[in-house]
Amino acid sequence: MIINNETRANILIDSLPYIQKYNGKIVVVKYGGNAMTDEKLKQAVMSDIVLLTLVGIKIVLVHGGGPEINDMLKRIGKKSEFINGLRYTDEETVDVVQMVLAGKVNKDLVSLLHRNKGKALGLCGLDGNMIVCEQLDKSFGFVGEIKKINSDIINNTLDNGYIPVISTVGTDEKGQVYNINADTAAARIAAELGAENLILMTDIKGLLENKDDETTLIKSVGVSEVPYLKKQGIIQGGMIPKIDCCVEAVRRGVKKSIIIDGRIPHSILIELFTSEGAGTMIS
Repeated sequence: MIINNETRANILIDSLPYIQKYNGKIVVVKYGGNAMTDEKLKQAVMSDIVLLTLVGIKIVLVHGGGPEINDMLKRIGKKSEFINGLRYTDEETVDVVQMVLAGKVNKDLVSLLHRNKGKALGLCGLDGNMIVCEQLDKSFGFVGEIKKINSDIINNTLDNGYIPVISTVGTDEKGQVYNINADTAAARIAAELGAENLILMTDIKGLLENKDDETTLIKSVGVSEVPYLKKQGIIQGGMIPKIDCCVEAVRRGVKKSIIIDGRIPHSILIELFTSEGAGTMIS
């Protein structure tokens, strides 16, 4: 489709109120799912993030890397195990998690942002003692429960004009490394930073009234409605922890949390720069 110059100008004019609204504000994006494994989608996400920073929005990118961890474990002949949606993380697995997330995945994203003319700095929860945690439960192995977020290093990175790209490994007071759920980490980081928005990128359209019908998208949910929706079975399965993270972020002061479909190119721009938005908003 060919877009003429007048249409281009109108698109920019329509975006202006949203650019003004978010200028100077912090938006935390949790990046994962299909948007992270599909190269074309990955390119679109990185270019969107660079664009957002150029119009004055402070983006903090928090990422997972489940498929890459699975692949590395498979290479060394180790089976991936999950308990209630959380990766069982023994001593060998936590080393792989740290290597893959804080190493390859993190630096690949930083490199891609730079190739898109952005300025990014790769960080993990160990840097600046950013994510302090303790063991969630012995049955999960070295999976951490966040106790404190030290945000100084994130704010310093933003203040110097860089995009913080954060991998979610944390440490306890004794220096033991833990694997942290990326959604949980993004929610706590957003709250600590006083973020305007938390955006979780997923592999589905959002919260659906009927999980098998994407036309039943629920566009907005109030925090007080969540228990009822759980009771009705509308919030179920893997959506429960995502909604809980969104609720936690809002209760801790984030203006709104949004679950968006990372399979749609430029879904972040659609969410921030249109009145319709994308996905499900929890506020």
